[in-house]
Parts: sequence; C-alpha cells; structure tokens
Amino acid sequence: MFPEYRDLITRLKTTDHHFARLFDKHNELDQKIRNMESHIEPASPTEIETLKKEKLLLKDQLYAILKKASEAAR
Repeated sequence: MFPEYRDLITRLKTTDHHFARLFDKHNELDQKIRNMESHIEPASPTEIETLKKEKLLLKDQLYAILKKASEAAR
C-alpha cells in the first residue's frame, strides 16, 4: 500500500500514534477479509462488503495523513 510513501509510513508508524492505530487497523481488516474470502473465517457476503468499505475509509484517511505529511516535509 502506497509504495511511494514507504519511508514516510515507516517514520509515521513510530512518531504518529493516530497514524499507527489506523495503519494497524487497516492491516487487521485486510487479514480478516482475506480469511473470510478464503473461508477460514465464516462470513456472509454482506459482512465482507461492510469490512471492505471500512478498510477503504481507513485507506483514505491514511492517504490524507501521508499526503499532508509529505507536503509539510517539502
């Protein structure tokens, strides 16, 4: 996710607690969705769709933080 911001992500994960929480939650949701789609965890298509939407919102929030931090570093 966001390979162009790899260094910034690494830095923000250790310096910005809000970013780190969002990042961890995104990764947890990603793993949960994969498990559900692989039938490791039971889930209805509606549940999976809801989690995908939540994950996308987190990704949008992460991107906004990355973009703002990137512009501030210029």
